[in-house]
Amino acid sequence: MSLTADEGVALPVPEKTPAATPKPEHPRPQLVRDNWLNLNGTWGFEIDAGDSGLERGLRTRELADEILVPFAPESELSGIGHVDFMEAVWYRRTVAIPEEWVGQKVLLHFGAVDHDATVWVNGIEVARHRGGFTPFTADLDGVAEPGTEAVIVVRARDSRHEMQARGKQATWYNNTHCQYTRTTGIWQTVWMEAVPEVHIKRLRMTPNLADSSLTIEVPLSRNRKGHTVSAVLSGEGVTTIEAHTRADLDLAPSLQLRIPEESLRPWSVEDPFLYDLTVILNDADGTVVDKVSSYSAIRSVALDGKVVRINGKPVFQRLILDQGYWPESLMTSPDDAALIKDIELSMAAGFNGARLHEKVFEERFLYHADRMGYLVWGEFGDWGVSGGGTVGHNQKPTASFVAQWLEVLQRDFNHPSIIGWCPLNETHQLLHDRITVLDDVTQAMFLATKLADPTRPVIDASGYSHRIRETDIYDSHSYEQDPEKFRLEQQGLAEGKPFQNRTPQGEDYSVAYAGQPYFVSEFGGIWWNEVEARQAAEEAGSDVASSWGYGQRVASEEEFYARFDGLCGVLLDNPDMFGYCYTQLTDVFQEKNGIFTFDRGNKFDLERIRASQARPAAIEQQD
Repeated sequence: MSLTADEGVALPVPEKTPAATPKPEHPRPQLVRDNWLNLNGTWGFEIDAGDSGLERGLRTRELADEILVPFAPESELSGIGHVDFMEAVWYRRTVAIPEEWVGQKVLLHFGAVDHDATVWVNGIEVARHRGGFTPFTADLDGVAEPGTEAVIVVRARDSRHEMQARGKQATWYNNTHCQYTRTTGIWQTVWMEAVPEVHIKRLRMTPNLADSSLTIEVPLSRNRKGHTVSAVLSGEGVTTIEAHTRADLDLAPSLQLRIPEESLRPWSVEDPFLYDLTVILNDADGTVVDKVSSYSAIRSVALDGKVVRINGKPVFQRLILDQGYWPESLMTSPDDAALIKDIELSMAAGFNGARLHEKVFEERFLYHADRMGYLVWGEFGDWGVSGGGTVGHNQKPTASFVAQWLEVLQRDFNHPSIIGWCPLNETHQLLHDRITVLDDVTQAMFLATKLADPTRPVIDASGYSHRIRETDIYDSHSYEQDPEKFRLEQQGLAEGKPFQNRTPQGEDYSVAYAGQPYFVSEFGGIWWNEVEARQAAEEAGSDVASSWGYGQRVASEEEFYARFDGLCGVLLDNPDMFGYCYTQLTDVFQEKNGIFTFDRGNKFDLERIRASQARPAAIEQQD
């Protein structure tokens, strides 16, 4: 099948997944095997308020409650709805491993567990993982075999007192400012997969538009004498392209697929074409040992002065800040359709992409962005110790940040929709005479990103503390609400003196700007809540507000349109600005500054929102 922008395209659902299983779709669309089992559904569950469960025997007994995985226990859809703090939580489920998998190894995958996870299967510890945003896998070889049962027990620790990356999760009880209800424990799909002893571990796909080729690196679990690996690229209107190489010399064999001119169709916003890709591992006799289905694209990103080029052309990035929360399910999408809908809503409002803000999104969101032609910046949920998240712990990120970020880069490298990386957000620390922990971790995350992915631009931190002189991108956050003041604030970019975030006293957070591509990666955030505005008017101008947004709240919907048009116009008309990111896609709890309501209802006339962004940007007209 050819993976295009047609919504009907879907990866196979395993036969053994019950119809009622939540989120039954394959969670890893770029590495699909036939033999897999979705483990979402009802699990045993118990809150361990004092993290004493191991001592009290929770690992070996049935648990007191039930939960619907993959929804976090704080969420409504989980069936628990417990929003107070939980130092630890426990899960338990007995799974019958399919007998037809006999002769293969069984892998147990977790999409994301917040924050420190330990996994036991049949009483044996099989995995430990730190980090609430990234996947991990347990190899069950010798612990649970096909045709037997596996008793899976998971403990997730998520202390409010630890210094950890938590994104927008509040470390105080209430939702206030821009922190929200927490997510504890399992919040992405849990699944099993059967693999041969010698198998394909992952794929790394690097497009090269300049010579119309795609390089496929294939890390293997073992290199057996006589084994070969093959890659087959195909698609609608595409001449089938094949490449083969030995798999017994290099730990990660590499193949290059050269695409003839008549089959070359670069991925873009206008034409998000995806090639089908099949990778096969054969033994010395030519028998198939392992086979995976995937997809890929040809797309380039380049920097030229202040211009960011996609496929050689300046593309103004009209981005929306997307925080990926839902009222009934928090950080987990309620279903696959919800991921698609958020992209559709954004595009309907005139945006061509998003900053995926303070969260590592489910991989299926990126799959839909790939096939729908939606530009995204990959980001890490670093708040909690290095940004605005935890009073008293700011600016002390740990080594774990680097490890978790590398897991993000490994998972998401292959997605063509990702056109940049942002490992940190709004780090606040004055420049001074000492090298700090924040400096060390910022440098480590920047260098790790450049080493892991030299094909995309990297911004060292979004807003505030730019500490890396060679950062590819420079930016600022500005919530100035007056369009004329906003224009004056941003006009210094032409002289190489762009707006920088500083303290109210004018003290510097950042090293000097060095002529990089520049954009305002947060702006707007216009506060509009029609119910509150009407109530305020009825009460003779009193400022009735149980919500908040940035700056002075607009008094009417018409005032919103005028302000939105004016702010966007400042950035669209600046010939040195390569893009912007408007805050934000939806209201989120108490934040009432979205283009849509929290439940994805309409707040505005989308045609007017779209019209304000529709004209060509100044930087797009320079070629």
